[in-house]
Amino acid sequence: MWPFSAGSGSPMTGVPLGRSIVGGAALCCDPISWFQRAKLILNPSEFVLGKPGLGKSTIVRRQALGLAGYGINPVVFGDLKPDYVDLIKALGGQVITLGRGRGFLNVLDPGEAVTTAARLSGQQRRALLADAHGRRLNTVASLITVLRRVPPSDREETILNAALDLLDERHKGVPVLGDLLRLIHEAPEELRQVALDRGEMARYRDITENLESSLVGLLGRGRLGEMFSQPTSEPMRHDTPVCFDVSNIDDADAQMQAAALLACWSYGFGTISVAQALADAGLEPQRRYFVILDELWRVLRAGRGLVDRIDALTRLNRQRGVGMAMITHTMSDLLALAEPEDRMKAKGFVERAGMVICGGLPAAEMPQLTQVVAMTDAEQHMITDWSTPPTWDATSEGEAPPPGLGNFMIKVGGRPGIPVHVDLTDDERAVNDTNRRWTR
Repeated sequence: MWPFSAGSGSPMTGVPLGRSIVGGAALCCDPISWFQRAKLILNPSEFVLGKPGLGKSTIVRRQALGLAGYGINPVVFGDLKPDYVDLIKALGGQVITLGRGRGFLNVLDPGEAVTTAARLSGQQRRALLADAHGRRLNTVASLITVLRRVPPSDREETILNAALDLLDERHKGVPVLGDLLRLIHEAPEELRQVALDRGEMARYRDITENLESSLVGLLGRGRLGEMFSQPTSEPMRHDTPVCFDVSNIDDADAQMQAAALLACWSYGFGTISVAQALADAGLEPQRRYFVILDELWRVLRAGRGLVDRIDALTRLNRQRGVGMAMITHTMSDLLALAEPEDRMKAKGFVERAGMVICGGLPAAEMPQLTQVVAMTDAEQHMITDWSTPPTWDATSEGEAPPPGLGNFMIKVGGRPGIPVHVDLTDDERAVNDTNRRWTR
């Protein structure tokens, strides 16, 4: 027995999360408070893993609700179930409904970037416009990747880049994808030069045929319907909690779901960039955001190269004053990608996260998880025990709650994990019923 030992309490900085399963001490935890105030993590982000039905969304909602009390706006860029709509409504936030026949999100819409840039000058103005241009290019290329399941070629991206510049110069108002397709088909000299058609129109048509075909697929006549081809039905506000409700898109329509999530992520991060530019110029107060990216696996599986697109969207969260929660079911979701380089980059999402929060997981997940998160045997056994199926409750003639419901292991680097149990308050229950259609 080492005589000079002493126990230490759980961290008490941040959103009250629950009680430690070992000892019963209260725990406060969220990625922004642990980064900004407690200095416990180096990156204000978390990666949340766990089997369905054990409370992944519940623990993130608890953090979002607590952070809203600190003045930090929770924003949900694509709610597929929906898990967060009721919470955002209860906070008095903005719910934007998207889907086939229900709402539109113009992927060429720069949002408030243009009007905000007019209020800025010099390097700040150029940086904001360049950021908006890059996001629009990245979004169009991502949607083409979803359609083809492979990314556009370097030449096609060069043509798209030049076409967006020309569109901004020539088009009055906010362009839509139909305007981009029309411009490429008109074959202006600037596009023919970057396409390297060697002065032959027939060669230009051959070079741009596949690109035009993909853009047609993104319009109303294509597989993704008209959701991305019409003017934005409801612009996102940057001064309130926001949720993009895409729950009307059927689970069988995997391509549409992935495309909707990518478009929402890009549009949402662009709006946050505008808010930060206004704050940097002293024109508006500094705002911070808690960004929730749920169902990450749906986008990763939609096509080769999308890992790079997501990485480009999310890498700068610390510099932009943004906390982030990325949520998926298992490590297998990340490692089931076809290309080895995509699998390595997807693992990097977990490695770069400031903290990893694990709910119940099967034992088969442990070898993959421990490659990126150091865990003791006791911690692994605890997590796998939480994934045990519920037992039959003879008194109620139904299933008892799963043993791991509300239990999570919080890991920061190589430090010992903190097992915590999250209990809902009465006020939270109304916004945490994710089985509403079964319990109604």
